[in-house]
Amino acid sequence: MRLVFAGTPEPAVPALRRLAASDHDIAAVITRRDAPLGRKRVLTPSPVAAAAEELGLHPLRTDRLDAEVTERITALRPELGVIVAYGGLVREPLLSTPVHGWINLHFSLLPRWRGASPVQHALIAGDAQTGASVFQLVPELDAGDVFAERSHPIADGATAGDLLTALAESGADLLAEVVDAISAGTAVARPQVGESTYAPKLGDADGAVRWTDAADAVLGRIRGVTPEPGAHTTVDAARLKIHAARAAGSDAPSLEPGRIALHDKAVLVGTGTSPIVLETVQPAGKGAMRAADWWRGLRTSDPVAGS
Repeated sequence: MRLVFAGTPEPAVPALRRLAASDHDIAAVITRRDAPLGRKRVLTPSPVAAAAEELGLHPLRTDRLDAEVTERITALRPELGVIVAYGGLVREPLLSTPVHGWINLHFSLLPRWRGASPVQHALIAGDAQTGASVFQLVPELDAGDVFAERSHPIADGATAGDLLTALAESGADLLAEVVDAISAGTAVARPQVGESTYAPKLGDADGAVRWTDAADAVLGRIRGVTPEPGAHTTVDAARLKIHAARAAGSDAPSLEPGRIALHDKAVLVGTGTSPIVLETVQPAGKGAMRAADWWRGLRTSDPVAGS
């Protein structure tokens, strides 16, 4: 089939590569415009744009799938549209332009966690598993019939970045299987079953750790926002990023929520239940470092996180 592929971030790249290596023809790759990154705000192509160029597929960079883009895509006479985390909505008439419409690879077990940040919200909520779904795109958010899904257990200590890397690979294979089935005329999509939950895009405020929460909830939030938008707190009015943390052992002392202490060479922080251990942190204006090294540089003798 002639395909149109739309995607932007790194988790969309394995799907693009998998389809490019298939018997199908990618007539166009759509991705968002180059964005300023880093402290120097250098304009940088999206991961999908970079991969497309490498594959000899010159990407169409646009932040809106407007009338002009629709006209260009229509002229290509695509048979199927494929979208993986593009970052924009596909509306009519573009939605109906391909013969078989559009399918979406989504990193959740629908209808749980419809929206932009499903893996992150699954971790924050303490889910035991997540997965990938390939569904028919419809005007309502992530509500179309599902062609296939694949579950993935959430391992202890896994971050959103870890899970997205794994799901991007397994999801690429799942997507390719569905594309092949649609091409062969054997694909069957079934309505979503169960209660729907929503996963809106996360912002910086979502990374603020609430130390009065239970330890499991604190760790779930830290892992759910790692690497983006990033977990953070304040200590002595200075921002502190938290890159990695784990549960403390059963012998750890009891601490009030937010109270920081050194125990057996580990930096502990109290929560609403048991304390957690900070492993890797990043003070404002500095690079990431071991929490024990950060502790030795503190000027206060009784630090409290969130203060």
